[in-house]
Amino acid sequence: MRTWQNIDEPSELRRIWRLLVSLTWRDLRVRYKQSLLGVAWAVVLPLSMMLVFTFVFTRAVNMSAALGIAMPYALFAYTGLVPWTFFSSSLNGCVNSLVANRNLVTKVHFPREVFPLSCVAGALVDFCIAMAVLVALMAYFHFQGSWKIVVHPALLFLPVVVIVQIALTVGLGMMLAMANLFYRDVRQIVSVVLQLWMFLSAVVVPIPSGDSLLGRTMATNPLVPIISAYRDCILLGRVPEASEFFYATAVAGITLAGGWVCFRRASYRFAECI
Repeated sequence: MRTWQNIDEPSELRRIWRLLVSLTWRDLRVRYKQSLLGVAWAVVLPLSMMLVFTFVFTRAVNMSAALGIAMPYALFAYTGLVPWTFFSSSLNGCVNSLVANRNLVTKVHFPREVFPLSCVAGALVDFCIAMAVLVALMAYFHFQGSWKIVVHPALLFLPVVVIVQIALTVGLGMMLAMANLFYRDVRQIVSVVLQLWMFLSAVVVPIPSGDSLLGRTMATNPLVPIISAYRDCILLGRVPEASEFFYATAVAGITLAGGWVCFRRASYRFAECI
């Protein structure tokens, strides 16, 4: 009898990969079915938030001076909002992924890990679409003359940043999916926490300078160096600061390993908790 322990077999890996692709495609079709804008919704959320924050901050305070760098605030905000939207959308999908697929979870030989993984994969598709719009936004400011595109070898480091964020997201996603299966109010808690977490992740405002309590708190958030790394690679043409990004990588690796192990050990109880 084939069990989940046979996952090292190439045929089993191919079967799980096809299953992951099918679930991801199903989620994307359900999300955008009978939608007027379709996949354009992947851009609407970060773009609309960028416009709102740009209007507020460029009218209320001089954000260009506060940032300390020569870049339009719209670029700063959008480059933070795109990875944040990927992160928050993934976790919002993961937290309910097991409950929403209760009929499949009860299958004996079904690899349950594919449910949170498919949520992250679906959000990754939206992330890639939104990043394409960032290229258009950069071109606009470049030809407008208010900012110049910097093509630098540091751009090659961008896939590493994406992988680190995916590792952190998958680890947290598996933990939340498992927790919500046992305690259904986890989903509501996550929605509240994510709203607060955004403002502690240097998404729309830079991390405070100096030795303030808020600055020290934000420095412990692994998303801060990850989002800063996107700006470094894409906008500033430089490699991310080594110690900060290494910290984010270590946290992401520990989170992924811990989430995977906890998920695997608790998976035998999933069917009885549905």
